Amino acid sequence: MRNRILKGLVLASCVSAALAWKSVDDGLTLTPESRLWIEGTSNVKNFKCTSKALQATVDAGADAVRAVLGGEKAVTGVQLTVAEKSLDCGSGTMNGHTLEALKTKEHPDIGFKLVSYDLAAADSGRAGTLNGVLTINGVDKTIALPVKLTAGTAGELRVTGKYELDMKDYGIKPPSLMLGTMKVGQKVNVNFDLLLKS
Repeated sequence: MRNRILKGLVLASCVSAALAWKSVDDGLTLTPESRLWIEGTSNVKNFKCTSKALQATVDAGADAVRAVLGGEKAVTGVQLTVAEKSLDCGSGTMNGHTLEALKTKEHPDIGFKLVSYDLAAADSGRAGTLNGVLTINGVDKTIALPVKLTAGTAGELRVTGKYELDMKDYGIKPPSLMLGTMKVGQKVNVNFDLLLKS
């Protein structure tokens, strides 16, 4: 009986150690330098809203940065979240109108969940297409996101890209300011520069 208990404890310790080792080796972490910004137009002037408050869960195998840049599909899952309140458009008035248009009280986050992806050779690094679900204003849309993957200066995986988004596809009414004299265009470009480290 004592031997069974002892064997059980040893087995449990081995399993715990293996799980801990896996959690250290697997996955990529988003660095604080990562950012997302939205560029748009209006009948008065262009605007830009930026956020550095990004959160991501990236499931990946060991040495994922090297593997991905080598053309291997070492990433198995991605969930990216951006808090809408973190968007800064450089103007308190524009910030308020943006958050109102996004209905932040009901839907505080923008999210992207990876479903599948493709990699191809490029002049520098890799070109890729991320297929996934983009959630804005509580509306889910399947999109194909073109990206470029390169090595960061400190050995990170750098993922950059731009996506044209039509606000009306997500039930968003483009903001208007100054009693309607400034009207925002319904299409914006969502840009991102993400740094992921092992």
